[in-house]
Amino acid sequence: MIELNGQPFGSMQQTYGGDTLNAAVYLARAAKQQPVAIHYVSALGDDALSEGMRKRWQQEGINTEWVLRDSTRSPGLYMIQLDEHGERSFLYWREQSAAKYLLQHSEFAAVAEALRSMDVLFVSCISLAILEPGDRQHLLGLLQTLADAGVEIAFDSNYRPRLWPQDQGQTVRQVYQQMAERCDLALVTFDDEQALWGDSDYQQTLARYQRSGCGKVVVKLGAEGCVYQDFASMTQAELVPTQAVQQVVDTTSAGDSFNGGFLAAYLSGASLSQACKQGNGLAGLVIQHRGAIVAKDLTRSYFNSINKDY
Repeated sequence: MIELNGQPFGSMQQTYGGDTLNAAVYLARAAKQQPVAIHYVSALGDDALSEGMRKRWQQEGINTEWVLRDSTRSPGLYMIQLDEHGERSFLYWREQSAAKYLLQHSEFAAVAEALRSMDVLFVSCISLAILEPGDRQHLLGLLQTLADAGVEIAFDSNYRPRLWPQDQGQTVRQVYQQMAERCDLALVTFDDEQALWGDSDYQQTLARYQRSGCGKVVVKLGAEGCVYQDFASMTQAELVPTQAVQQVVDTTSAGDSFNGGFLAAYLSGASLSQACKQGNGLAGLVIQHRGAIVAKDLTRSYFNSINKDY
C-alpha cells in the first residue's frame, strides 16, 4: 500500500508499507547474508506508483515475480497520524485495491501452484480480512492444500476490527480458528488475542493454539517482550524480555519488524529463544523512528552492533 505519514494539510511523507510487506523487508535486511530466498505475493496496478514500489522491493532483495499487475485497479492507500506518545491512528482507502482482488486475477492459479515449492509461507490475517468471503475461503482451502503438501505455514493474527463487520464476530473467530488449524508457527500479539477472544492472560492464548494443533507459538507482549512455546518439546512457555526504549516515536511497524527479525533467525536455524531476541531487538530499534520501514543505514548499524554479518 502507499503510505502517507504526517499531519493532514501539513508536512506529509509518502512511502509504502503494509504488514506482510514490512515483515518481508525486515526479513530481507536481517537475512542479508543468509541463503533465504524471499518471494512476495500480492497485486499492484500498472501505474507509476506501483512500478516505483515494485522496484524498491526488488532493491531490498525481495523477489517480485509473484506480484501480479492489475490494469483495472490501483494500490491501496493509508495515512498514519501519530500522537505525542508515538501511538498511531489510521485512515484507509483500499476497497478497490488490486490486492483485494488478488485471488480473482487470471494469473493467480500459476502463483498458487508455485507456492508448493516454498519451504515456509507467511500469512497475515489482514490479508484474509480484505478479501471477499468467497476468495477468503479459497485462500483457506489453498493453505490447507499447501500444509498437506508439507509447506510450513507461519501466521500473524494481526486483528483489525474495522476490517470485519461488527455483526460478524462469530465469522471472524471461525476464520481465525481455521487459520490456526493450518499453521505450524503462530506469531501473535496478546492485545489482539485478548480483543478477539477475551483472553485474560497469555496462557489462555497458548492453550487455545495448542488445542488447534499449532506446533509453535510466539505471543508478543509489547514492552514486556514476548513468550514462546514449542508444544512438542516444552512443557512451559518461556519469556524473552526486551530492553527498555528511551523514547518511542512510532509503533506503526513494531509487530511487523519483530516478525521479520524473528523469521530471519528462525529460517537460519536459530533457536526460538534466539529468534525472539532478534525480533525484540529489531522492533525496539524500529519504534524509535518514524514510518513503517526505517532507513537501511539504521538496520545495518543495528545488525553490525550485534555482530551479525550484514
